[in-house]
Amino acid sequence: MNKPQSQLQEIFKNGDLELKGQFMLGSNYTFLVEVTHEDKTYSAVYKPSKGEQPLWDFPEQTLAQREVAAYLVSECLGFHFVPFTTLRDDGPYGAGSIQQFIEYDPEYHYFTFSSEDKEALKPVVLFDLLVNNADRKGGHVFFENETHKLFTIDHGICFHEDDKLRTVLWDFGGQKISDDLLARLALPSSLPRQLEPYLSPSEISALCARADMIRQRGIFPRQPRDRRAMPWPPL
Repeated sequence: MNKPQSQLQEIFKNGDLELKGQFMLGSNYTFLVEVTHEDKTYSAVYKPSKGEQPLWDFPEQTLAQREVAAYLVSECLGFHFVPFTTLRDDGPYGAGSIQQFIEYDPEYHYFTFSSEDKEALKPVVLFDLLVNNADRKGGHVFFENETHKLFTIDHGICFHEDDKLRTVLWDFGGQKISDDLLARLALPSSLPRQLEPYLSPSEISALCARADMIRQRGIFPRQPRDRRAMPWPPL
């Protein structure tokens, strides 16, 4: 479904939602829905805020907003690997995020990727470092069946002010970040304003500070030894 963002916004904001099933993996309630708009039907992933398990270090019922914020950052910086994501107030179980569903092979993930496909993950590693992703599992990166385009999902636990990076993607630790990737971290002045409905002012400030720090260092970080650096489960 290669539609412009404006069309997807109209479809996912105003289309009729029908609950089709529940994804059983994961700690938060996640559902497959169908969105019907102008006699066409699209599959989407719906995550109601009421179904979020409380976390000690993140404000309650903010994960849906963080999903949208991750999409906005991905789009603004030209990565384009987070599926279209927005908020709905009138979901079957109340307000929550709704995200474009991507067809992919669940058996082909980070732990089974070819070496060539793993090399394509450098932009994802940079993105995770920027948004401070606390839960990058191996199944959260995949390639669309039809196009083999790279996608990443599950960004509800991102944007914390403190260092929370937990990921299985430590392959490039110590390597220089290419100039073309670093250039993406020159955040446009419009981005903080776009993020205001979804993140706190301090979280937005921390995001901007991380962008500056990454550009100054220019190196993918190595796995830290003084804290847990891998998510659980890893897939």
